[in-house]
Amino acid sequence: MSNLQIRVISAVVLGIAVLGVTWFGGLPFRLLAALIAGAIFYEWVHMTRPEGGSRLGFLPEVLMLVFMGVLVAGLPALSVAGILALLVAILAIGVSMRGAGQWDVAGLAYAGLSGFSLAFLRDGGWSGLAAVLFLFAVVWATDIFAYFVGRAVGGPKLAPAISPGKTQSGALGGAIFGVVAGVLVAMVLGVPNLIVLGLVALALSVVSQAGDLFESWVKRRHGAKDSSAIIPGHGGVMDRVDGLVAAALALYLIGWMTGSADHPAQGLFPV
Repeated sequence: MSNLQIRVISAVVLGIAVLGVTWFGGLPFRLLAALIAGAIFYEWVHMTRPEGGSRLGFLPEVLMLVFMGVLVAGLPALSVAGILALLVAILAIGVSMRGAGQWDVAGLAYAGLSGFSLAFLRDGGWSGLAAVLFLFAVVWATDIFAYFVGRAVGGPKLAPAISPGKTQSGALGGAIFGVVAGVLVAMVLGVPNLIVLGLVALALSVVSQAGDLFESWVKRRHGAKDSSAIIPGHGGVMDRVDGLVAAALALYLIGWMTGSADHPAQGLFPV
């Protein structure tokens, strides 16, 4: 079986599972968001820590577990954000005292914001479901068509020093099809303001590709090909959700400006 076939099978299985949990929302989706955050943090620290391990003991892992528990508990968004900021500050103080572990601080913030954004976009109502389905459509279409358009068209590299395989044609193709996919999902769901959502989809597509490049930079910075090998054909969880979590944070912030911190989806996807 070729690597592409393995990638497709893994993507389909994961996609069905994630869509099922997304449909239920509530506690199941918060659990999924917390698990994604935990997996991102686990892979981050194993990529970025030196051979000798952390001089902070288990403090980073304990703080991450605390945040996962807070996220699952269903506290208000600003409370969860405040607790995350406190946990990051505690870890930063520990790092300054021990003189090591700077990457652990960045990892806790990155993983925490990833789980936070996903959890509060899917707030349990119809608007949350529409927002997450819209997000998935944009990011998945961007990822898929950037790969195939890039292979078919080729041309100048997008960021050769960071990710030699990505092309400018692929980035453009991914953005175009990401917008199309997002608008189509919005039309099927009967959401108004399609022009606005088309512009949001374009922004999310660009941000998702930037998130992909950011993770590629982190891996290249630490000499890693994949964040882990947990997903056949794809590598690690970070390899699969790098663009998704970046776009989720962007959509959450846009939704917060048009809705509220606890229900960001309601401003863009009214019932």
